[in-house]
Formats: sequence, C-alpha cells, structure tokens
Amino acid sequence: MSEKTVRPLRSDDYDALMRLEDEVFGREGESVLGPYYVRLCCEFFQQTCFIAVEGGRAVGYVLCFVREREAYCTTLAVAPEMQGTRVTFQLLRALTGALLGKVDSCWFTVKEDNAAARSLHAALGATEVGVREDFYGPGDRRLVSRIDERGFSRIEKRLRRLGLIDEAARPVAATHSLAGAA
Repeated sequence: MSEKTVRPLRSDDYDALMRLEDEVFGREGESVLGPYYVRLCCEFFQQTCFIAVEGGRAVGYVLCFVREREAYCTTLAVAPEMQGTRVTFQLLRALTGALLGKVDSCWFTVKEDNAAARSLHAALGATEVGVREDFYGPGDRRLVSRIDERGFSRIEKRLRRLGLIDEAARPVAATHSLAGAA
C-alpha cells in the first residue's frame, strides 16, 4: 500500500499544484490559478493551505486564507482519478483542524452548476448567502456561501465525537496520515 498523507504546503509543492490545476480545471476549459498566486500559497500560507500526497504524487489540495476571524476557502481540487475517494474528506479535516478556534466564519465561492461542491459546502454547514457577478472576469457568476460560528461549532463537535480531532490537533501544522483511507 502506498503512503498517503495530507500536510501543509511547502515551497517545493509549486510544480505539483500547477500540474493539478491543469488536470482538474484546465482540461475542463476552466481558468487555472495564476503562478504568482500559487507561489504565494506555497511560500507564505502553509498554516491554512494543504496538499494530499499518495505514493509520492500530489493528488489534491485546499487553499484557504484567514483575515482576522474570517477564512476564505478559495480552492479545493482533487485529481480526477481520486475524486469520490476519501481525499476530499482528509483535506477538509486538515483545514477544519487548522481553522477551529481561530475563525468565526468561512466563505466559499462556487459556480452554480457545480452540484458536488455545493453539496459539500452544505454538508459542512454553509448557507448560500448571495451571488457575485463577473467574479473572476466578465460573465463569471459565482454563488457565495458561508459557514458561521454556529456551523463551526457543529463541525467541531462532530469531529471530536468521531475522534478525528482533539485539543492537541487544534493548531494543525503537522502531517496527517491517511493510512487506511480509500
């Protein structure tokens, strides 16, 4: 069985993230993240940006930024062959562990036709709160959703009940093993 981990981004993850951007979004005709943005994530935002690695290959990532007590989850991407596996769950677990106790809300944007992402946001407790026109450029319409403080409290209770986080795990900076994950 190949080693599976979710860990904070590092400087040397840049090429892997750009490759995943092309695999996940570029092949579908979507715009991909700019190289400067990805470089900033790899260099300066490791506390809330995570990568999933399986057998030495990057298979997913989540990018999130915190300003005061609000988080902005900008991207969650999983390699096409890994979609529908536990990779998404493991990335969200790492992100949630990093955010608990530090933020009161988390914001997401998503295309209206992305039912999978909208369902995921709803399962996390997010409520759709509006629409942004021309968000990433002319004609780009995005739904905006938000997990509030009460939603974070529910997530924390659920993860603690399942034994997936504890007080020691709150400031997540260590690698999370995915041993046994699908």
